[in-house]
Amino acid sequence: MNPNPPEQSSPDSTAPQPLLVQWWQKWGENITILLLALGLAFFIRTFIAEPRYIPSESMLPTLEIGDRLIVEKLSYYSHPPQRGDIVVFVPPPQLQELGYRQDQAFIKRVIGLPGETIEVKDGRVYIDTPGEKLHKPELLTESYIAEAPNYAMSPMVVPPDRVFVMGDNRNNSNDSHIWGFLPRANIIGHACFRFWPLERLGGMR
Repeated sequence: MNPNPPEQSSPDSTAPQPLLVQWWQKWGENITILLLALGLAFFIRTFIAEPRYIPSESMLPTLEIGDRLIVEKLSYYSHPPQRGDIVVFVPPPQLQELGYRQDQAFIKRVIGLPGETIEVKDGRVYIDTPGEKLHKPELLTESYIAEAPNYAMSPMVVPPDRVFVMGDNRNNSNDSHIWGFLPRANIIGHACFRFWPLERLGGMR
């Protein structure tokens, strides 16, 4: 009687792997990295920041056609828009009713805040802030505009959760003096940095 039982045969480790397994072993790591990169890019663009370009002359001389900007989206989670901020926004309902699509983002400067009264007269913008010299509107000093507005606008009170926006190129801008107040919910983000062209690289303030 043979005291040593016959050895059990083991699977041949050199047997060819299924094609799908071979393919994944070769490309799986690269695909995983690519998917992670795409997911990260989507997250950053949706919640943190995104690039935008300027398609019109409405913000001259501050922004020129073709300028590339970084629009950050985090700051307005912690505080509301401030006067002077340059914001990118989805067209409000009153513009969408005129045929503008939701993906046709606008860019303007915040001029009036909730509760304030905005008026344009004699080529100047006046702001009456509640509790501060009530009924004595103050002249808004604006070194950034292309030229004084050639129109007048009767006093308008900015409602809650709205802002009043204007283009720096006052006489060539489709802004709040035409279509009214901008809901804060429509604001995509704050234009904070110009990265192109290189000779005008820098912040927006």
